[in-house]
Amino acid sequence: MKTALVTGGTSGIGDVTARVLKEKGYNVVCNNVFDDEATAKFKEETGIPVYIWDVTDFDACQKGVAQVIEEQGGIDVLVNNAGIIRDAMLHKMDPDKWTSVIDVNLNSAYNMCKAVIDHMREKSYGRIINIGSVNGLQGQMGQTNYAATKAGIIGFSKSLAKETARKGITVNVVAPGYVNTAMMQDIPKEILDKIIASVPVGRLAEPEEIGEAVAYLAGEKTGAFITGATLNINGGLYVQ
Repeated sequence: MKTALVTGGTSGIGDVTARVLKEKGYNVVCNNVFDDEATAKFKEETGIPVYIWDVTDFDACQKGVAQVIEEQGGIDVLVNNAGIIRDAMLHKMDPDKWTSVIDVNLNSAYNMCKAVIDHMREKSYGRIINIGSVNGLQGQMGQTNYAATKAGIIGFSKSLAKETARKGITVNVVAPGYVNTAMMQDIPKEILDKIIASVPVGRLAEPEEIGEAVAYLAGEKTGAFITGATLNINGGLYVQ
């Protein structure tokens, strides 16, 4: 049984992705920075273990990944899903909003990949799926920080894919458009209606659709010959 680690895996897209992977037979573990009521509820509902550490902390990632490998027998699939938004127009964006988003969304991918890469290279097997965003491709007002991280994820993944291809490790990006998560439901209806109207297929993505895409790229066979790719799941909002 392959083991999959999903960062930020107790809410939103990460939560559903973890559940999809478990349904497909993976031994799934999640990471979260908070050991809170929501984490406890997730563990109770799913039976999925949750390891607590801060993905922006390099040393914590090293220790956390080592613990997962020791207790779970290895890590075959890494899903870098942890992310935050701190939106503001650049002329109103303070340094903390810039730095915190860079740390959580981009630096964490380095921290986590660095922590697992020797392990995967030794096994000559691995699947790394980094969660991007349509706004890393097309840009978005008020999101210079977020869009920069998601564009950076694509370049990071393409480069790492080239470095690891001969070692049986694939590295890909899933770039969702607007997804029907709790975050989207908090948006005022008139704004949400405009967002939906901008999507050619006329709806939001369901989180399960993103989870299924991750599972496809994580597959031992389905994901074996796909690396350095960005899978756009945006309903035609942005077409490359």
